[in-house]
Amino acid sequence: MVNGNCFTPSQQSYLQGFALGTDVARRIQGLPVLSGTAGLPGQTVQVGPQGASAVAGIPARPVPPDMAAQDQVLAAGGKLSSEEKAKRAKPPLDLWTEMREKARQGEFPKGTDTFLWKFHGLFYVAPAQDSYMCRLRFPGGILTSSQLQTLARLCESHGGGWLDCTTRANLQIRMIPAEKGPGLLQELSEAGIVPRGSGADNVRNITASATSGIDPDELIETHLLAKELNHHILQTRELYGLPRKFNISFEGGGRIATLEDTNDIGFQAVSVEPHESRKDLPAGIYFRLSLGGITGHHDFARSTGVLIEPEECLPVADAILRVFMEHGDRTDRNQARLKYLLDKWGFDRFLAEVETRLGRSLKRAGNLALLECPSPNRWAHVGVHSQKQTGRSYIGLVLPVGRLTAGQARRIARLADRFGSGQLRLTVWQNMLIPDIANEDLPTVQNEIEDMGLDWQASSVRAGLIACTGNAGCRFAASDTKSDADYLARFLDERMELDVPINIHFTGCHHSCAQHYIGDIGLRGTKVEQGDDMVEGYEVVIGGGYADQQGIARQLLPAVTSQEIPSLVERLLEFYLCRRQTGESFSEFSRRHEIATLRQAALQTPELVS
Repeated sequence: MVNGNCFTPSQQSYLQGFALGTDVARRIQGLPVLSGTAGLPGQTVQVGPQGASAVAGIPARPVPPDMAAQDQVLAAGGKLSSEEKAKRAKPPLDLWTEMREKARQGEFPKGTDTFLWKFHGLFYVAPAQDSYMCRLRFPGGILTSSQLQTLARLCESHGGGWLDCTTRANLQIRMIPAEKGPGLLQELSEAGIVPRGSGADNVRNITASATSGIDPDELIETHLLAKELNHHILQTRELYGLPRKFNISFEGGGRIATLEDTNDIGFQAVSVEPHESRKDLPAGIYFRLSLGGITGHHDFARSTGVLIEPEECLPVADAILRVFMEHGDRTDRNQARLKYLLDKWGFDRFLAEVETRLGRSLKRAGNLALLECPSPNRWAHVGVHSQKQTGRSYIGLVLPVGRLTAGQARRIARLADRFGSGQLRLTVWQNMLIPDIANEDLPTVQNEIEDMGLDWQASSVRAGLIACTGNAGCRFAASDTKSDADYLARFLDERMELDVPINIHFTGCHHSCAQHYIGDIGLRGTKVEQGDDMVEGYEVVIGGGYADQQGIARQLLPAVTSQEIPSLVERLLEFYLCRRQTGESFSEFSRRHEIATLRQAALQTPELVS
């Protein structure tokens, strides 16, 4: 007995921690916490308004913001979505031991665990494939040759032997068996590749200008900003508690479009000239803040009128994420993206909340004239292009429907080491760049690329061809997008030659991972009735665009079988070539014509046969 108590100080300390730990565990399980006063002799346990207990003299651990947001929903009589309930019952980042045990048993996750595993970058993609897909993270799309060599090895030892490039300037490994999932995550981490937060309700891979730092046309380098924000998010546990996924992009004004206007947060570089009436905005480069992009829901990010200095991007993004975390919808997954909070509140209220978080006002452009980013070059992600470094160029590789074998990955890594700087760049157009090649070495590198079965120059169709995974690897997809896209490219290349780039986007479902609504021609997988059967096919939309030709495509046809698509697209392109005006792009041409006229051309109806 010590000081009249039955426990020594060390025993008292242990029991205090045990009591607090029990309280936290009960909260996680949705159970009521201990109430009233209880504790060790001479001590008081206090229960706060959120149910977080504290022993006198020991401050209560604050309730995590996502759980506090859930508490508010429940207190108001709301019902959490099943995903929110799953996160509440099991903190997703604390599942490593359970994941390892599942791997030892050769089992995949079941029920809502399938969702929770995605927080670590592992996606169980049954029934499309009885395996995992692992989505990686490369902020700004930059990786090293040694990392690519590691990925070539791991996609063979742990996956199907190939890598898929994505529309977030990222890579995926597929066909991963149950017993190899956590081991793959461990090896990736040892190589400096962190998949954590690449899926589920997290900030996804942060994109930036693919030619940042080497582009003679850019206004500002962006890859360092993407990396800084990426590390902030990875190291801030609270930021894994969002209501839904979240996309962020930096556009620095380079040749290759970053599609920042399709993101929840788009930072677009602009130049401010000196102006006597605006001493608060000195001349220089700023980022114009746009919010709420989600083209699968028919919305581009909209300008807020706010201008942000480069060093402000991280704190502003953090504040936006925290406002979204606190007020985003946690009852209806279909309404849980940032767009819907902006629709509900309006921009003024949302920005006021952000400013409250920051503790200061944001600068508005007002009527100030801004120098915009130059229009992107729609060919700049493929082929040879000069850098701002004298005597150096980059080569954009053409990867058939974004796929790369392990053998090709190894050879590309060796090329980057031998002829470049050991660095590689991924783009949002599902391809890869080898930068920093001496101009005199270009012919050798081009020959090496062709020798490995790839190409460095593309037809106008292949240069703008985008395809998601499709039903060969995604349970949501209705059609085999990658196979259909590859066949369409070969079909058109054999029959016609285009002198302008054409963007054709194949996406397998309504989630629109391939962003079909911004393509010149967009194709969304669907089932089509054919006699007594339902066969694979596509909804066809037309006239989308991005950057200076921004626009959401209009529906041309609701359902066309996969077999009919090649001839239909051929007729559309022939109609365009015959009737376009001088210098008119396909999207401009499409918007100039009524849908009925375009439909007649696509179906070759009698009105246009003559």
